[in-house]
Amino acid sequence: MTTTVEHPRQIWDAALGQLQLHVTRPNFETWLKNTVGVAYRDGEFVVGAPNAFVAEMLEQRMYSLISRTLESVLKSEVEIRFEVTTPEGEPPALHSVNDGHGEADGTLAAVQPPAYRPATLNARYTFERFVVGKSNELAHAAADAVSGRPGELYNPLVLYSDVGLGKTHLMHAIGHRATSRGMSLIYSTTEEFTNSYIKAIREGSTDEFRERYRSADLLLLDDVQFLIGKEQTQEGFFHTFNALHMTNRQIVLTSDRPVSALTLLEDRIQSRLAGGLVVDIQPPDVETRIAILRAKAEEMRQDVPDPVLQFLAERIHKNIRELEGSLNKVVALADLTGAAVSIELTRQAVADVVETAAERKIPDTAVVEAVSSHFGVPVEAIKGRKRDKRTAQARQVAMYLLREESQLGLSTIGKILGGKNHNTIMHGCDRIANQLNVDPQLRRRLINIRESLSAH
Repeated sequence: MTTTVEHPRQIWDAALGQLQLHVTRPNFETWLKNTVGVAYRDGEFVVGAPNAFVAEMLEQRMYSLISRTLESVLKSEVEIRFEVTTPEGEPPALHSVNDGHGEADGTLAAVQPPAYRPATLNARYTFERFVVGKSNELAHAAADAVSGRPGELYNPLVLYSDVGLGKTHLMHAIGHRATSRGMSLIYSTTEEFTNSYIKAIREGSTDEFRERYRSADLLLLDDVQFLIGKEQTQEGFFHTFNALHMTNRQIVLTSDRPVSALTLLEDRIQSRLAGGLVVDIQPPDVETRIAILRAKAEEMRQDVPDPVLQFLAERIHKNIRELEGSLNKVVALADLTGAAVSIELTRQAVADVVETAAERKIPDTAVVEAVSSHFGVPVEAIKGRKRDKRTAQARQVAMYLLREESQLGLSTIGKILGGKNHNTIMHGCDRIANQLNVDPQLRRRLINIRESLSAH
């Protein structure tokens, strides 16, 4: 059977037919069943995956098999790119957050009221209120999967990020979904866990402590980095972790740094954390920041003009709490003064938080030179037409940073980089944004480049 290159869906369907013969049924159902052929052009085949986690797994674990299979169908060499799409092959909507589990067949309605719902779960921190963007879609997908099948998939699940990027929100969302199904859980900060453990030792009530922490279906522990330097508490945590893990109870942890950086933890604890799924949350891009602000405005039932949302999103870019807090200040000032929400009122409300646009923007020449230096690729090559892997990636990183750090439009970026068109720039920015979710080395490169630019 000959498959024409004009029909990527048919090509991929043919490939899936062959792949079914080479992988186990559970692997096919989990990773391949819900994928689609999106595009085939210039020797590159694009496969659409339902979420970033599936895309990453296909890239990392099945690329060689998929590549051989596609080449046997096409009778030619091919490069494969995995991207997140809907089942119809379209990019997902930004607000692609949906509880969904069990609703179609009414199973949720049959669940009894939860037997145990700690008051410490924040009522606002649900999946429905979590805005998904490229910077957090992998973490969201992992949390969603764990909440659907606790103890079965990724145990432990470790979410890490800088302060205020949503890791605690996702942890609480897992807790809300679990308790809605009648499951019991313990949510605790590491500080509370430490205090409880020390108190139990002092009062001779360690049996009660063990029973409390080891009888729950889920353990949610925030800020695990605070175990560092607490040798006695690490001992208690280690045995609690083992007891839960051995009985397939779900463990979810958050940290402000990757597990590999928790070097002062005992090796046996660090090893167990690394043995689960460790995912990070990056600072949101400007589109996601706008979406977060829009969702916040809707929640407050406030009509906030888009230019105001854009103004705030372009100036507050590292901390979601600060972003939402700034919108609160704008709305409060409007209510107090009776004035309409405008750019001028916004400048006044957040003058102590944001820099002016002139102070915030980084010159485009500085961005391109920083990328050139870190990648070892000449500026002329970045602006040129060379397409080797290193140069192409450096060029796309420059596109991404010119958009994020210098706040330039796509057409302007295209002119700076040698006359590239609007679609090329958009593709380059999107590609880097997607790769940041799955490529730790690229994330480190961008952190280093941004640090050098911040000293500019």
